[in-house]
Amino acid sequence: MNLTLDLIISHAHYWVSILLMMIGFFAVITQTNLVKKMVGLIIFQTSVLLLYISLGKINGAQAPIITDEHILYTNPLPHVLMLTAIVVGVSVLAVGLAIIVRIKESYGTIEEHDIVEQMDE
Repeated sequence: MNLTLDLIISHAHYWVSILLMMIGFFAVITQTNLVKKMVGLIIFQTSVLLLYISLGKINGAQAPIITDEHILYTNPLPHVLMLTAIVVGVSVLAVGLAIIVRIKESYGTIEEHDIVEQMDE
């Protein structure tokens, strides 16, 4: 029992990432409001970013700065890649919100079922 609890606690970053991923995915597939779908998408993306950043962390390691001492370095590649992913995510959010604004101007609503009804008419 104690071993199981230790295993769960030591992998807490996986559980938090999976929980956030499921919350974001649930919001994307269940919400009919387009803005709420975008929020779910951003939560999903954030969970993926947290997962990769936590994988790049090494306990006891330091930032890769050259010194005379022999020390353990953290790999900066996951952090750099996630910085790029954050920029791409913000761009996707901006484009998505711009498309939602155009949909609102065209159909007068951002509710998915109302838009589908108007398209069928």
